[in-house]
Amino acid sequence: MPLLQLPLSHFKALAISTPFLHGSSPTTLLTKPISSISPPPPSFLPTIRAMRSLQGRVVCATSDKTVAVEVTRLAPHPKYKRRVRKKKKYQAHDPDNRFAVGDVVQLEKCKPISKNKTFLAVPVAKRNVPKAREVVPQDIGLPLESQQA
Repeated sequence: MPLLQLPLSHFKALAISTPFLHGSSPTTLLTKPISSISPPPPSFLPTIRAMRSLQGRVVCATSDKTVAVEVTRLAPHPKYKRRVRKKKKYQAHDPDNRFAVGDVVQLEKCKPISKNKTFLAVPVAKRNVPKAREVVPQDIGLPLESQQA
């Protein structure tokens, strides 16, 4: 028997009963459940602080209370995947004008001081500085064992 010649009562038995049919579902079922108490963030996890401190070299110190610091980082080349140096200059606050060109400084993120200054310059201990040697006197006034015999 062809499909078009079946009685309608035959098709009503195939009807699907669902509240979501033709958008007739109540909106309360579609909303997210609301929690009355939100769990506090775990206290043992550190807060995420991206780019809070950078390290670079002072390249300009002519402005009052401001130094220009060049930060060098290594990044992969987009095509050749070799690591290349990328340089960027930041303006940093130097309240005491104590940094000169060539000094290595740490840049700490702070609240914006001006349009371009959001870092504070902090001194860094110099690297590869030889430690002061103890001065040993050549003649301490005692004869050596080889000289006693």
